[in-house]
Amino acid sequence: MPTTARLREDLDPAHTVLLTVECQRGVVGPDSALPQLAAAARASGALHHVARLVAAAHAADVQAVHAVAERRPDGRGASRNARLFRAAEKLPVQQYSGSTAVRVAEPIEVADQDLVVRRLHGLSPLAGTGVDALLRNLGCRTIVVTGVSANVAVPNAVFDAVNLGYTAVVPADAIAGVPADYTRAMVRHTLALVATVTTADEVLGCWQRPRRRTGGAVTPA
Repeated sequence: MPTTARLREDLDPAHTVLLTVECQRGVVGPDSALPQLAAAARASGALHHVARLVAAAHAADVQAVHAVAERRPDGRGASRNARLFRAAEKLPVQQYSGSTAVRVAEPIEVADQDLVVRRLHGLSPLAGTGVDALLRNLGCRTIVVTGVSANVAVPNAVFDAVNLGYTAVVPADAIAGVPADYTRAMVRHTLALVATVTTADEVLGCWQRPRRRTGGAVTPA
């Protein structure tokens, strides 16, 4: 675990972006195309922690970016060069552009200042999506990666963030995959080698504004 001072420096709201990955109704919602993953995201508390982090980001003026994976009904532009993509075409719930399946899932609240970025291809919210340019325009140096899945999209996002020169921070209790023990192994043996692994509470602690006493009352600094 990093020192509190180091983590607080890395997570300075002025240069930090909170990234939620595929936290959409058709993936982690009650009518998910991937019910096992949706169940894991909720049972583990990961989705709850993502919602807490998003709410804290809003309060601390940390930019939140929600990365959504979708496809056109005609499939134009979609990737078909992996078994995963071909299997997704046959799922009972499709992540069609404009459908409820690609809306950010409850209990995450999307604020007006949030950015929602959508991709029609690939496995990563960063590679070939234009998100890198958005982050640099925002002055981002640190990306807090949350969401699903620890099997594919989350490690892709972390690797791409590191390759692009960002500091990646992963609250381990705010990501989920299947099975649950695979998520723990991915964090310990892979993500911990390239990212700062922490917890949602530690991130929240860094974003909470210090409080001071004024005339006997405690007010935000």
